[in-house]
Amino acid sequence: MFDASPVLWFTGLSGAGKTTIATEVRKRLLTAGVRTELLDGDEVRSTLSSDLGFSRAHRDLQVRRLGWVAGLLSRNQVLVLVSAISPYRETRSSVLRSLPKGLEIFVSAPLAVLEDRDTKGLYKRARQGEIQNFTGVDDPYEAPDSPSLHLDTSTEALEECVGKVLRMLSKECSIDVF
Repeated sequence: MFDASPVLWFTGLSGAGKTTIATEVRKRLLTAGVRTELLDGDEVRSTLSSDLGFSRAHRDLQVRRLGWVAGLLSRNQVLVLVSAISPYRETRSSVLRSLPKGLEIFVSAPLAVLEDRDTKGLYKRARQGEIQNFTGVDDPYEAPDSPSLHLDTSTEALEECVGKVLRMLSKECSIDVF
């Protein structure tokens, strides 16, 4: 019987830094010779999930699709990094439990900080009513109860966050890239 690779599930509000951290972690893993793939929620939404909107049912389906693809890759010894808002705790937890080695990483920052960052202008558009059901503004985000790791990008620099993820991988999964 073969062993599955871990799935690191980065969750948090838009602009928290999920993809930035996951991308840097992936670079470090690839440099160390670890087979890895990044599933970015926005990218997957524009391809595999292009038929979905932003209702609760569609968001849950997006998370389940990401989990299914992540599970396939994991079973084939690819370490998977998923970066997706995945706003609803119950669906996110269910998907993580279905994975052989699912580790939840909560990436957070205060909403005021995220709105100041707002590189895509999404919070501004949501506040002006141009975007409906925007997570964190008029649709809820349910933070994890007990994530494997919590990163606060309002107080922790990128390098510090990446180091914490890599140390967690070393401790939890015996993957050492230092």
